[in-house]
Amino acid sequence: MDDNGARQQQAAFASAFARAELTPEELWLRYFALGGSYGLLEVEGYLHGLLDLPGFDRDVVAHAVNERLDELAWHRRASYTRTLRESVPRGAPLAALTSLLEGAELAPPERLPALVAAAGKELGIGLTVYVVDYEQRHLRLVPPAAAALEATSLDLETTLAGRAFRRLETLPAESDPPRLWVPLLDGAERVGVLAADVATHDDLYDPGLRTQCRWLAMLIGHLVVLMSRYGDSVDVLRHQRARTVSGELIWSILPPLTAGVDGFVVSGAVEPRHAVAGDAFDYALSEDTARLLILDAVGHDLRSGLIAATVVAAYRAARHTGAGLYEQARVIDEAVEGTFGGAAYATAVLAEVDLRSGRLRYVNAGHPPPWIMRAGRVVKPLPGGRRLPLGLGQSREFRLGEERLQPEDWLVLHTDGVTEARDAAGEFFGDERLADFLEREAAAGYPPPETVRRLIRAVSAHQDGRFQDDATVLLARWTDSSHILP
Repeated sequence: MDDNGARQQQAAFASAFARAELTPEELWLRYFALGGSYGLLEVEGYLHGLLDLPGFDRDVVAHAVNERLDELAWHRRASYTRTLRESVPRGAPLAALTSLLEGAELAPPERLPALVAAAGKELGIGLTVYVVDYEQRHLRLVPPAAAALEATSLDLETTLAGRAFRRLETLPAESDPPRLWVPLLDGAERVGVLAADVATHDDLYDPGLRTQCRWLAMLIGHLVVLMSRYGDSVDVLRHQRARTVSGELIWSILPPLTAGVDGFVVSGAVEPRHAVAGDAFDYALSEDTARLLILDAVGHDLRSGLIAATVVAAYRAARHTGAGLYEQARVIDEAVEGTFGGAAYATAVLAEVDLRSGRLRYVNAGHPPPWIMRAGRVVKPLPGGRRLPLGLGQSREFRLGEERLQPEDWLVLHTDGVTEARDAAGEFFGDERLADFLEREAAAGYPPPETVRRLIRAVSAHQDGRFQDDATVLLARWTDSSHILP
C-alpha cells in the first residue's frame, strides 16, 4: 500500500474508532490481545494521525475496532491493507451449514430435528430427517423430543423416499408441499433420507438448491452417526426388535456397514441383526490397500460372540502393527487359544487387495471360499490359502492364496449361514441360487450396499424369516487404479 493508501486507511480507521465507543486504552488492550506489539502511545499516535504503523499492525488495530463495531451492529468498517476472509457466514448455504455445525456442538441426539429445521430456515426450506432401521425395511422419522411417540415409518420398497435411499438419487415429489427426497450418507454408508419441503414446484428442479440440500444431507448423515455414539435416542429409533446381549456385543465391534476410498467400496451385513451370535466382519481401507476379514465363530450363544470379539480385536492389534496375513493369523490363533483353550475356534477369510494393481492375497481358515464376480458373472471360487480354523494353530503346509483382480471385479465373501439357509422343505439356498442372485443384481446395476441389502432379504425370505444360523456377507468392488498417482 502506498503513502496515499496508508493515509486513507488511517482516516477510515479514525472514523470507525469514533463510532466504536472505545477509549484509547480499551482499543490498545484489544489490539494487544490480537497479537499487536506496539505500546499505547504508538497506537494513540496512529489514531490521531501523528505517526504511522507497519501494515500488519495497521490491520490488527483495524480488526480490533471492527470487532467492536460488529458487537454494536455498526456496518461502517475500517479498511485493511488486504482482503481478509469473513469470520461470519453471509450466504444462505454457508449459514445453513455453519448453524448446523455450531448447534451440534455439545448437543444431545434429541436436539437433532431442531438443529436440522433451523438449518433449513437459512435456505428458506423445511427439513426433516428419516433414518433407516437396522433391518433396512423402513425409513423412520426422527421426531422432536416432544413428539417422540409419534414416529412415522415409510416403506423402503414402495415409497419415493425408499427409492431415493435404494438408488442414491435425489428425487422430486410434486406433492403439497413440493418435496425433495435426498439420500442421507455418512461417507459411503446409507443412513436414511432428508425430506426438503420447498416453496414451489420449480424449486424441485433447481440444480443449485439440490446441491445445497446434498451438502446438508452429507453433514447431517455424519451427525446422525456421531450422535448415536454417545446417545441412544436415534439408535433406539432404528431398532425394530430389541437386541440380545450377543447381538449388542457383535454390533459394538462392527465397522460401518459400508465404506469406500477412491475406486474401492466395501459393504456388509449380519443377520439376524437383533440376535447375531458368532458372525462378524472387519476391514481397514487406506490409500493403496484394502484389508478385509469375515469370520464365523463356533457356537450360537454369547460365548460365540466373545470368540468373535476376540478374533476381531486380535486382527486389529496385528493389523495396527503392520503385520501381514501370516502374522495376523498367528496372532489370532494365539489370542483365541490362550483365552478359550483348544475347544474354541472360528472359520475366517483374511484378505488384502493392492488398490494400485488389483493384486488379491488371502488366507482361508476353514471358511467358504471367496468368489470373484467379473463382467456381471460369477467366474470362479478361489480355492487357495487353505489352513486350519483360527484358534487351532497354523497348518504345517500353508501358502497364501493369490488372484489378480480386473477393474470392475467384485469380491464376494460370506458365511455358511447364507448358502446353508434352508426352507420349510429342507432345501438349501445354495451356491447356485447365490450365484444367480448376484448376477441378476449386477445386471440391474445396484451398488454394493443395495446388493447386500437385497441378498439378505432373499436369504431371509428363503427360510421364511427364521434364521437357523447367523448369515453374513461382505461384498467389495474394485473399479480401477487410474486415480492413484505413480
